[in-house]
Amino acid sequence: MKKTNVLGVLCFGVSMVGFAQQQQTDSTKVEQLNEVVVTDSRFKLKRENSGKTVIKISKKELENHQGRTISELINTKSGIEINGSRSVAGQNLGNFIRGGNNRQVLVLIDGIQVNDPSIVANDFDLRLMDLNTVESIEIIKGAASTLYGNAAATAVINITTKKASAKQISGSFLTVVGTNQTQDDLNYNGSSFTNNVSVNGSLNKFTYLASFGNRYVDGLSAAKSDNPEKDPFSRFNTNVKLGYEINDAVEVNAFASYDKFKTDIDGFPAPTYSFADTNDKYISEQARFGISPKFNYENGSVQINAAFSKINRETISEFGSTNEAESFVVDAFNKYVFNETFYTIVGVNYSDYKSVFASEESYTNTDPYLNVVYVSDFGLNINAGTRFNNHSEYGSQLVYSLNPSYSTPVNGGYAKVFGSYATSFIAPNLSQLFGFFGANPDLKPEENITIEGGLELSNKNGFRINGVYFNRKEENTIIYSTGYENATEDATVHGFEVEAELKTIKNLMFSANYTFTELKDGVRLRIPKHKANVGLGYNFCKNTFASVNYQFVGNRTDTNFSTFANEELEAFSLIDLYFSQKIIKNKVKLFASVTNLFNEDYFEILGYTTKGRNVNLGLHINL
Repeated sequence: MKKTNVLGVLCFGVSMVGFAQQQQTDSTKVEQLNEVVVTDSRFKLKRENSGKTVIKISKKELENHQGRTISELINTKSGIEINGSRSVAGQNLGNFIRGGNNRQVLVLIDGIQVNDPSIVANDFDLRLMDLNTVESIEIIKGAASTLYGNAAATAVINITTKKASAKQISGSFLTVVGTNQTQDDLNYNGSSFTNNVSVNGSLNKFTYLASFGNRYVDGLSAAKSDNPEKDPFSRFNTNVKLGYEINDAVEVNAFASYDKFKTDIDGFPAPTYSFADTNDKYISEQARFGISPKFNYENGSVQINAAFSKINRETISEFGSTNEAESFVVDAFNKYVFNETFYTIVGVNYSDYKSVFASEESYTNTDPYLNVVYVSDFGLNINAGTRFNNHSEYGSQLVYSLNPSYSTPVNGGYAKVFGSYATSFIAPNLSQLFGFFGANPDLKPEENITIEGGLELSNKNGFRINGVYFNRKEENTIIYSTGYENATEDATVHGFEVEAELKTIKNLMFSANYTFTELKDGVRLRIPKHKANVGLGYNFCKNTFASVNYQFVGNRTDTNFSTFANEELEAFSLIDLYFSQKIIKNKVKLFASVTNLFNEDYFEILGYTTKGRNVNLGLHINL
């Protein structure tokens, strides 16, 4: 009770400071600038010239959600369900985007694809990532295999990390202390601790950045039981980025990072093999090194992104395993612009994946690709591309995409209609072919065809609304029964998304989205048919911000592993609050958040614990 009262007094006192400062707010009207998107074409294009509904999470939005994880933030966007993000910190994450799964989502960090060849989906584990190192995020949904290759079938998540300051030396420090409690045990004890420190700057033509972060979360059990035991989660991140501008035409950037987390998990002990509290553990660590030289010339550039990753994972349980993997990725491409009309990119993407099972297994991809964007002066825009997948085990496969759009000026903004037709090729991963559980070396590659069509309306005053219909047909979908196998029937997933943003009222920000997702044939676990998010934020003054966010998740189907029968999980709603106040010349920021305000009790994953009402208090210092 005392801790709750202290929090209430703190929030009230800081809010009074915010209202006092409101009188000093600059009354000058701020006109909305044209939003620029990159990921769908790799060029900086005005949003009105893009044939996709790109989700852009800006630096400002990230600052207004400090204290959250990257999966929690992404999970508020349309078409996306990050299953497991509402559970214990160490819970496996299911990236269900437009009815797909982890193996159909590609993650990029600073434009370089990241994968884990030893894991079933060959995806990147978002639990390794520290949101406090991120500058911005762009998400394109739908097939993007022509630009980004294998796995980019339902979405590409492009994470851009923070850049060095223009000052000679600059630093930042962030700390967050919070609770981690269930709906039945609201003790308000400090059980979640997050810290991040960064030193960065610029010395003539040399830039540098070094950061360290750690997170420790305790207090919850993965299994929901009558006598739960705690399953703590701990993670640390180290990151170094260096850059040098040799001259006006040549620059080189390099990075090195090491990320590791350890978590207790619950499993299926003998003799019942029913899900229960156990003392199992899971450890994952990843080291990455990379270099990106770039040569700029008139109207174009040549760039090489090269990175090496080494992954070690260990599961300590009755069915434990040890995984070692390596990946080497090189993406070399030339970008050229003809008369501000044709934006072209020609490149080759090479990747080499290795993983140790009973023996070392590997495969390579060598993919030349071409993409062209046409931007006319009368509203027509076309984004088209092709890629020739050359897989060492599955031979050659051509994928292609056509994405036309047309925009016309409307009341100082624009109205846009767009559509796309794209194919994708997803080869089985090493774990599915040769792994410890259910391996099948005779698997066939999965092939997808995605069709989209939509409308977008935007004006210069901050109003935007769009809607898109999507339909994806999957052939040879890889499923798991007694082992991995290809489905005998094609699957079709379709649905639509609606997004709206409203910033026409000074200092008030409103956003909402709704997603309908339906599998025409068969069953997809844990994917809601209906999902909606609504956010309302208000700047009381330049230094004071508050927001309320609502999320609705509809009924889903999940498997009860005690009976191996499918059950329907009930819909649920969550409300989160956030408040921040900047002080001492904007160098210091205090913030607080309350998640699951009304302590909603629900299952995200059948049999697993979800988080009840929780409180976070944070401090962020910029020097």
